[in-house]
Amino acid sequence: MSGVDDAPVVLFLCGDVMLGRGVDQILPNPGDPELRESYVRDARTYVALAEEANGPIPRPVGWAWPWGAALALLEQRRPDVRVVNLETSVTSSDEFAVGKSVHYRMNPANVPCLSTVSPDVCTLANNHVLDFGRQGLVETLATLAAAGLVTTGAGRDEAEAWRPAVVPVDEQCRVLVFSWGVPSSGIPHSWAAGHRRPGVSVLTDLSPTSARKVIERVQAVKRPGDVVVASIHWGPNWGYGVTADETRFAHALVDGGVDIVHGHSSHHPKPIEVYRGRLVLYGCGDFINDYEGIGGRDEFRDELRLMYVVSVERGTGTLDGLTMSPLRARKMRLEPAPPSDRAWLRDTLNRISARFGASVDLGSDGDLILRATGAREGRSSGA
Repeated sequence: MSGVDDAPVVLFLCGDVMLGRGVDQILPNPGDPELRESYVRDARTYVALAEEANGPIPRPVGWAWPWGAALALLEQRRPDVRVVNLETSVTSSDEFAVGKSVHYRMNPANVPCLSTVSPDVCTLANNHVLDFGRQGLVETLATLAAAGLVTTGAGRDEAEAWRPAVVPVDEQCRVLVFSWGVPSSGIPHSWAAGHRRPGVSVLTDLSPTSARKVIERVQAVKRPGDVVVASIHWGPNWGYGVTADETRFAHALVDGGVDIVHGHSSHHPKPIEVYRGRLVLYGCGDFINDYEGIGGRDEFRDELRLMYVVSVERGTGTLDGLTMSPLRARKMRLEPAPPSDRAWLRDTLNRISARFGASVDLGSDGDLILRATGAREGRSSGA
């Protein structure tokens, strides 16, 4: 019988969590609904679109409403560490970022909605956390800190932005979460944190030089027994493609001591790879947003969401298993995905991950499970 000392370390990972704009408007303390988009000037329009698609949404909803079925799943899985990419500013600022067509903000008074899921780490290196200026970012950081939420990937200066979040699992094991953003996801270069300048941890590109910079940061703090997560906001919103630079960069990070590459930015899941026994998630897709009822990209089925539960060997960081629970967004709430949608996700993941040598099975309970052979052998795809 396994003891605590050799039990795997279990992590919950998901894609982008956007609690602003329309989601903010259905929570108990809706903020200013003003928008400056080409076609939408009021955040409540996104609530109306969701209601037109799937029926009335009560207002106000409780703090747990957007998470829906995910909360019960988390209670069942009991992960050691929970990591979310918070893709919204948490501010009352009206300093709309110039040159951006979309701005996300959540009223600071609605932060209990985020606290409901008890994240151990909120990664912030993304293309929306500065949507309301540097003062909006400073307020975001202060609000999250006051709520007891740990962040990485943004800060009041470069040192704070690049500093990893450290989550103790036990006396011998810590999980270190680093967060970086890449301009390919829409992050302006000007958002980079600097000396006495609030901002995010931006990688100029995915070159070997950038990889070395990341690896140096990892190796400076990693201790024996630590599990390292590199959370990266990269690539466009749509499409299943993975560039050669992204693959080389992910492999270089694993070679340099990273145990899990947690990619996000795309509105839908992207390929999975197991490289040298380490998990690479090229894109986790959205988890929570207000896109319900918006058409135009129906082939990607972006209403379907995945909850990733990753287990790694304690002491080595080697992948032990990956389970993905399929969910569906309806009425701005996550619900279990129907059997036909679970099968669609299985088939899609198998199709797009084939070039990386990864495949998934649909379990009897409806979860998607990474086939064990890939995790045990740790094969490289050679992509």
